[in-house]
Amino acid sequence: MLSVDYTLFIQIANFLVLMFVLNIILYRPIRGILAKRHEEEASLKRSIDDFQSRAGQNERGIEEGKIRTQKEGAVEKEGIKGQGLEKEKGILQEASSLAEQKLGNARRELEAKVADVRRSLEADVALFSTELAEKILGRDIR
Repeated sequence: MLSVDYTLFIQIANFLVLMFVLNIILYRPIRGILAKRHEEEASLKRSIDDFQSRAGQNERGIEEGKIRTQKEGAVEKEGIKGQGLEKEKGILQEASSLAEQKLGNARRELEAKVADVRRSLEADVALFSTELAEKILGRDIR
């Protein structure tokens, strides 16, 4: 049977001393380690959240930059295309004026040749007409 005597108080004191020693040697260090681990985990979670928000901002910045550069590229492309069209018009005008000039020169040369041929033929026509008249009439007309 269980008897209550002074050994019970010694056992209670022994238990309390053991709890006190275990608390100092074992429980506090373990709780400290767990608290540090919890703090590190929370710190890492905050860092992860911070990095994710920065990554999101960077991604948005990249997308905005991409859109902006595409717009700038389109404007630049249109500018270059406009310059090309202007150069094309200039080249076509120059070629057209050169062609008109050559055509005018060719017409003048042709008109000059036609005039020369006409003059030589007019001189020959007078001679041929007298010869023809002489042959038809059978006598000398001059």
